[in-house]
Amino acid sequence: MAALRRRVRAALADETGSAPAEFVLVGVLLTALTLAVLQLGVGLYVRNVVHDAAVEGAHRAALADTTLGEGAARTCEIIERTVGSAFAAQVDIAHTSHLDHPAVAVTVRGTLPLAGLFGVPGAMEVTAHAPVESFD
Repeated sequence: MAALRRRVRAALADETGSAPAEFVLVGVLLTALTLAVLQLGVGLYVRNVVHDAAVEGAHRAALADTTLGEGAARTCEIIERTVGSAFAAQVDIAHTSHLDHPAVAVTVRGTLPLAGLFGVPGAMEVTAHAPVESFD
């Protein structure tokens, strides 16, 4: 019985082979963390591109000699050229009032990237405003 206890204690005290197991456990955790940070960066990049395109489209539509359709077309063109057409699924543009002044509002609804550039359609929504220009 004493010999069995010594062997069990010796086996439990032996750390041979634990380094590869620890490396795998820590490596998986660090890889998952790195991929999550990269995905966050991709999501923020896509959101910023879509927002900047909405701002550009609102400014284009707010010019005195342009139409709302030109602003919507400019928004779609920038998004499609930069990140792809899936991120501009729906572009709404309208005359509105912002801070008690006439303005143009562009709202873009698109895909929120969750795994690479694949994600949930319609989950991202950004809105941009621009003051309406006039010849007066």
